[in-house]
Amino acid sequence: MTVTATYTIPGMRVREHLTDVPLDWADPSGGTIQVFAREIVDPVRAGDDLPCLVYLQGGPGGKGPRPLDRSGWLGQALRDHRVVLVDQRGTGRSTRIDGRRMSTFATAGAAADFLAHFRADSIVADHEHLRKTVFGGRRWSTLGQSYGGFLTLTYLSTAPEGLSACYVTGGLPGLDPSAAEVYRRTYPRVEAKNREFQRRYPHQVAQVGRIADRLAAGDVRLPDGDVLTVRRFQSLGLDLGMKPGYERLHWLLDEAFTGDDVSATFLHDVLARTSYRDNPLFAALQESIYGHGAGATGWAAQAERDRRPQFAEDARPLLFTGEMIYPWMFEEIAELRPFRGAVEVLAAREEWPPLYDPDRLAANEVPVAAAVYYDDMYVDAGLQLDTASRVGNVRTWVTNEYEHDGVREDERVFARLANMVREWGGGITDAGGPAGPRHEGGSVA
Repeated sequence: MTVTATYTIPGMRVREHLTDVPLDWADPSGGTIQVFAREIVDPVRAGDDLPCLVYLQGGPGGKGPRPLDRSGWLGQALRDHRVVLVDQRGTGRSTRIDGRRMSTFATAGAAADFLAHFRADSIVADHEHLRKTVFGGRRWSTLGQSYGGFLTLTYLSTAPEGLSACYVTGGLPGLDPSAAEVYRRTYPRVEAKNREFQRRYPHQVAQVGRIADRLAAGDVRLPDGDVLTVRRFQSLGLDLGMKPGYERLHWLLDEAFTGDDVSATFLHDVLARTSYRDNPLFAALQESIYGHGAGATGWAAQAERDRRPQFAEDARPLLFTGEMIYPWMFEEIAELRPFRGAVEVLAAREEWPPLYDPDRLAANEVPVAAAVYYDDMYVDAGLQLDTASRVGNVRTWVTNEYEHDGVREDERVFARLANMVREWGGGITDAGGPAGPRHEGGSVA
């Protein structure tokens, strides 16, 4: 382990850690990669013996937040914790996986085997290594946003002895993972978000159709040379599940044309939002997060879209798509092309290591407080509540006040979850009993 830097951002004392971990935790002799983490503490409490709260970033393929200040949930957590922000393996300042790296593999099979080491089981093993070797081996709490909730259940399935309490926001996965079932439930919610966008901004319906007609005519290129197709344009709907997503899409469309052709400003912004330059693993691993036991994921999002003509490229009004990854993306998007062979192999893979242990989860004793966003576009509320009913010691807060990014938009989300755990006696301490208020948010109610 190496401490690479120590510095202060106003209100936050930061220490950076870089450590080697096995690429394959089942075969530690088979080569290593690096994992990077930031430890943040209130400067006036830098010398205090505080419990750790590790943030499990959304994704897959998400790097840890780069905070500009201590607002939101982070400020709440820093009252009583050291906060650990990890760049999940393959992202950020951890050994990064991008198109250039994927271009080095001789075969698609070898590339697919490599990518399979970047799933939840490996990420959890990395966190356990950090907890034991960098942070003293004491139990810590986790805050899992979105895919971070998937990681939480893998953590509870494989290493609950490392956990004091778990907070989950918009991210309890189904315990019987099925990509087909996920997308069967997802498309109707995406359609509903489209209707809401059209209700808020009815004048944009014609603008969206005009853009699509121009793209369908051909020869519209993004600044990197990629052709902008209608289906890539539709993928901008990924943002509609976030609180400001409607407005961000509205303002993007507002400057779409200069005269009779699409504007350079519009093309630049579309490239920034759809290139996957910053997070290619999000696309490459999206469906494999549902790989569990027997059965191929089989491009489930594309198969479900093919059954829904309202999402066709020539449908009007044109509908945007959501958190769906399609095989054509690995042909049309420059950063993703080197992943193409590997993701085709992964989509056809019939056997996956299990990510969740239902029996161990049913007997879980670690307190789990979960915010379930009733109108969540990405993670189905019904599946989340079914999971909550099958995992021991879970309390849920079901709300339609927030979109998927509620914990980032409002500090009260984390404060409420912390208070829920505190009211049952706090998290588990290393001595085996419940933690006192100091450990589980005693001052964040």
